[in-house]
Amino acid sequence: MTRIVIIGGGPGGYEAALVAAQLGARVTVVEQDGPGGACVLTDCVPSKTLIATSVRKQALLDASMLGVHYTGGPDGDVGGVIADMPLVNRRVKELARAQSADIAARLAAEGVEVVTAPGRLVDPQVVRAGDRTIRADVVIVATGATPRILPGAEPDGERILTWRELYDLEELPEHLIVVGSGVTGAEFAGAYRSLGSEVTLVSSRDRMMPNEDADAAEVLEEVYRRRGMNVMGRSRAESVKRTDDGVVVTLEDGRTAEGTHCLMTVGMIPNTAGIGLEEAGVTLGPGGFVQVDKVSRTSAPGVYAAGDCTGVLMLASVAAMQGRIAVWHALGEAVQPLRLATVASAIFTDPEIAAVGVAEKAVRAGEIEANIVKLPLATNARAKMQGFNDGFVKLFCRPHTGIILGGVVVAPRASELILAVSVAVQQRLTVDQIAHTFAVYPSLSGSVTEAARRLMQPMTPSGI
Repeated sequence: MTRIVIIGGGPGGYEAALVAAQLGARVTVVEQDGPGGACVLTDCVPSKTLIATSVRKQALLDASMLGVHYTGGPDGDVGGVIADMPLVNRRVKELARAQSADIAARLAAEGVEVVTAPGRLVDPQVVRAGDRTIRADVVIVATGATPRILPGAEPDGERILTWRELYDLEELPEHLIVVGSGVTGAEFAGAYRSLGSEVTLVSSRDRMMPNEDADAAEVLEEVYRRRGMNVMGRSRAESVKRTDDGVVVTLEDGRTAEGTHCLMTVGMIPNTAGIGLEEAGVTLGPGGFVQVDKVSRTSAPGVYAAGDCTGVLMLASVAAMQGRIAVWHALGEAVQPLRLATVASAIFTDPEIAAVGVAEKAVRAGEIEANIVKLPLATNARAKMQGFNDGFVKLFCRPHTGIILGGVVVAPRASELILAVSVAVQQRLTVDQIAHTFAVYPSLSGSVTEAARRLMQPMTPSGI
C-alpha cells in the first residue's frame, strides 16, 4: 500500500488526502492549526462569511429603491439598519470552526489520519510531525501562505491589522484605512463600507485591482465612490503609525491619511522557510515559492506541492486541483496537466466579479484574436426587477469558429453565473451552442445566452 504524507491541511492538502484515500493509499495529513488550514479557519471562509453579511445589510439599505422603507431605529444609521459586530464576528468564527469540523469528519470517514503538529521534511521520504517521524512513498507539501508584512507597518492586532485579526475586534471600525487595492483589499473595503465604517482605500496604482478586467474594476470603483468610499489612487503607503486614538498612514508623496484602524492587504508570502525543503532538494523560486510543473512535481523525487506555497494562482480551487493532480500522477492514474486557461476566479465584492479564460487586455494587445461582446446588466429584465443597475456580461470567442475563449461577469452572484462560461471554455463550446441553450426567463443567466447570440456569425448562402 502506497504511503502518502501531506504537510498542510488546507484545500490543497485535504482534497489530495480524500482522493488518495479513495484510491487505496494510506494517508496522513500533518496540520498544526486544524483541518481546512488557514483557508477555512482564518482566510477564505471567514472573509466570505463577513462579506455575505455586508451584502445582506447593503440590500436592506438599497431596499428603498424597490419601495421598501424602514422607520425608527437608532439615529446615525440609514434606516436604522446596524451591524452587531460582536454577533457578526462570533458567527464568522463559529462557521469557520464548523466547516473545519465537517472536513475533519470527512477525512475520518475516509480513513485519513490527521496529526495536529507542525510538519517538516527531513528528506524526500521522511516527514517530521511534532515528535513523530513518518516515512512516506510520496510527500505533498501544501503549507499555504501568510499575510505579507511591510517594514514600518507592523500589525499590532489592535489598530494595525491583517485580515486574520479583524474578527477579534469588539466594535465596528469607525474609519478603516485599507492599504492595498488588490482583490483582498477591495473585498474588505467594500464589506466594511456596507457594514457602516467610513473607509479609505489606498491604492499604489492608477486604479483598484490593476490585474483584473479594466471594465470590471471601473464599475466597482464607481459603485464604491457612490457609496461614500474614499479611493486614493497612485498612493503608495510608506508607513503606518498608531496615534492616541487611531492610526496615521504616511504616503510616499508626503500626504497622510488618518483613521481609527488600518488593514494591511499587501500580498502573501509562502510558508516554505524553515521546514527542510531546500535541504531535501526542493527548489524554491523567487519569493520563496515552491517550483512545480503542471502535474505538481517538485525538483525532489517523490515530493509534490500544491496551493498557495507554489504561487501558481492563489485560489482555493486551484490548490485543490493541484493536490488532486499530484495524487493522480503519483499513483499512476490518468491525469491532465493543470490548465490555467480554464481556471474560473471570483472576487466577492458587491457586485461580484468573476472571470474565466482569456483577458481582454491580451486581445487588445494582439496576443489573441477574438471577437468581444459586452452587455450591460441594466438591460436584463431580472436585474431591473431586483434593482441591479451595475455590471455586465462580457464574452470572447474565436472569429471564425465561434469557440468561446473566456468571459467576465460583473453582477450579484457572478461567482455562480460564471459556471456556464467556465463549462464552455473547458469543453470548447461555441457561441452557437450556448445561444441555442435554454435560459430561464427572467434570469441573470439570460444575459450569458444573449451575449452568445450577439456573437453568432451570420450564415452565408454557401453555408445553408
